[in-house]
Amino acid sequence: MTESRLVHIVDDVPELDGRADSDLTMVVVLDGFLDAGKASGRAAQHLADLCDGGSVVATFDVDQLHDYRARRPPVTFAQDHYEAYDAPRLVVRLLRDAGGTPYLLLHGSEPDTRWEAFARGVRTVIERFGVTRTVQIASVPMAVPHTRPIALTPHANDPALVTGRSPWSGELRVPSSAQALLEIRLGEWGHPAMGFVAHIPHYLGQLEYPQAAAVLLEQVERAGRLTIDLSGLRAEAEDREAEIESYLAANAEVADVVAALERQYDSFARAEESGSSLLAEDQPLPTGEEIGRQFEQFLAGLDGDDDTHDDKQG
Repeated sequence: MTESRLVHIVDDVPELDGRADSDLTMVVVLDGFLDAGKASGRAAQHLADLCDGGSVVATFDVDQLHDYRARRPPVTFAQDHYEAYDAPRLVVRLLRDAGGTPYLLLHGSEPDTRWEAFARGVRTVIERFGVTRTVQIASVPMAVPHTRPIALTPHANDPALVTGRSPWSGELRVPSSAQALLEIRLGEWGHPAMGFVAHIPHYLGQLEYPQAAAVLLEQVERAGRLTIDLSGLRAEAEDREAEIESYLAANAEVADVVAALERQYDSFARAEESGSSLLAEDQPLPTGEEIGRQFEQFLAGLDGDDDTHDDKQG
């Protein structure tokens, strides 16, 4: 099956076809594997909300890409019948930034199958609309405290595109993703692609963490040459931080665990700056399970806040 049948592209898009500026950014966010703290998904939703969803200019045939048994879409059972089936979607939206500059947002479920065909489909979209750069965002859980600045891992298929300093040295073998393969293939096809991965405190990995979403979108602004209104997202971040601090103040045992993680983090940072061993002093590092048990009640009380954002997806 050809890529033209995997992705349907709108034939007539005058906002892009008739533009004088040849510069066009496409932001890529795929839900699922790389979305700790729901940071990248929340960032994508924020972009769409700023433009009331924008307009869909390309749609992927998700039936060819989604494993329904591995990731079963939710459906409502209302007394005696099923309704409100939440079908997975993977679309490209045409949005505008705060200054009216158009850009594209590819957002939806990460393909479970046919990654190579998906990459070729994205290439078709890029070449149809003349995309000049692709910016991907993602987030992963890390053993870091929420009281320290959110770290980022920048990456790109051209070293000249890498912004900032990577926290890693040497090579790491990690599980792949559709986004990782996409960046590699786009580089082989001569299309610039870069991305940013936010490091999320592992004990908040299941909680919506808008602070990280805002940090990721700050990078999108710089790399994509866009202007994005982040005021609403930053207000959400302040509210969430206040909720976390309030819980820590009322639960000394949890605060002690986070403090131990802070000491470990700071010791690691000092060792790295001095050029000595990257291994921290002999301090026990709190595990995700230890912190997770302490935060279980906290997360249960806050998870309900995320439903309003989930309802907007699509």
